[in-house]
Amino acid sequence: MMRVGLLLPDPQRFGGQRLGADCARALGRADVSLDPRPQRERVFDVLPRGWPVAAVTRQADAGDAAGATWLRADPAHVQPDINGARLLAHGQGLALDADDVAAFLPALRPLFGDFGSPIDAPTPSRWYLRLAPGTPVPTFSTPEDALGDELFEHLPGAAGDRESRRWRTLLSEAQIVLHNHPRNARRVAAGLPAVNSLWLWGGGALPDHVRSAAAAIHSDDDSLTAFATLAGVPAHPLPTLAPVAAGAGLFDLREARDLARLQHDWLLPLLAQLTDGRVSELWLDCADGQCFKLRRGQRWRFWRRPRERLAQ
Repeated sequence: MMRVGLLLPDPQRFGGQRLGADCARALGRADVSLDPRPQRERVFDVLPRGWPVAAVTRQADAGDAAGATWLRADPAHVQPDINGARLLAHGQGLALDADDVAAFLPALRPLFGDFGSPIDAPTPSRWYLRLAPGTPVPTFSTPEDALGDELFEHLPGAAGDRESRRWRTLLSEAQIVLHNHPRNARRVAAGLPAVNSLWLWGGGALPDHVRSAAAAIHSDDDSLTAFATLAGVPAHPLPTLAPVAAGAGLFDLREARDLARLQHDWLLPLLAQLTDGRVSELWLDCADGQCFKLRRGQRWRFWRRPRERLAQ
């Protein structure tokens, strides 16, 4: 049974864009359900419950995540404005290389060493803090959730607890170190964004159990592919277009924003494969919890009205 899934963003991201006639007809005849769980929990069963991205990507990057608590401390670029500062870029978006890492990390190591959480960077875009096992870590926003937003709205400590204040103070001190670093002058002169902050997120320990029902996961998201690897699921880069005879698996299209292109590049080719039997089932998993299951036999549901938009 060849099952293909598409992981999609919240349909509201497509605004008022309408589905074309063929896709509208197919989705109008599909089985639709609503799953209230976070989208990632529909892809992976993780125990203990949570999403310890730092530990899981650390294991993929360096293989040494066991026996510690981890926190991502990814390089970031923030832009001051009248209300504070906004996160504009992070990680891979900064185009860092090994020379950048060799310049910045020695300046940060004394600060984080004194805090009891050594910092290192097995890859230029993913930096890590190692904490003692069981260290409580505040909840930090993912960089995707914070991108473009006011920085301090996504930092812990609004309630005034002591531990969160310590992390905010640490981040402020790291920003001072980075702001004054001469490497940033070279980057700006080369047309690259300055590394003037860190983004702390994804804290936790390596999970005891990760499983997924997907036969394979195709994604450019390092977090998703790292969880797939831990679950023993083959992980591959996301192809540009829906491949012919796509094969079983889940394709991560959460970055899609153009509904017309999504239909042309993915939905219509896969619907054609569903019609001719190369795909036995196609399911669409939307970030808002809507799930569409499409099968060949649904073509006989001719009485159902076409669905004009992906959003409810």
